[in-house]
Amino acid sequence: MNPTLPIKKLNAGMHVIQAEIAATPETRTIGLMNRKSLAPNHGMLFVFDQANVQCFWMRNTLIPLSIAYLDTDGTIVNIADMTPQSDQSHCSNRPVRFALEMDQGWFAARGLTPGKKILGLQ
Repeated sequence: MNPTLPIKKLNAGMHVIQAEIAATPETRTIGLMNRKSLAPNHGMLFVFDQANVQCFWMRNTLIPLSIAYLDTDGTIVNIADMTPQSDQSHCSNRPVRFALEMDQGWFAARGLTPGKKILGLQ
């Protein structure tokens, strides 16, 4: 069962994201496992205490996701599309403090590419 997590409103240009915050080792490990869907414009923001190269996989995750790795200021470093129930690792191109998971294709459909910013992280 997924714990109830706080929600933070983020902005990507004119787009508003309702992001559940996973900021503890336990909540980051569980992530979006075992969920069957995400509400429109909802996602999960993974918050790390310090910048490191972060890697994610999709074991026990049932929905296709895209993940954006974010610098401390919200700049998108890189984006990866992830396949459900896969152990394939997807890593940030450099150390980051944040990772944002959304429905697969969400970033591409809104023209959000590396170098663009997600606001409201702090």
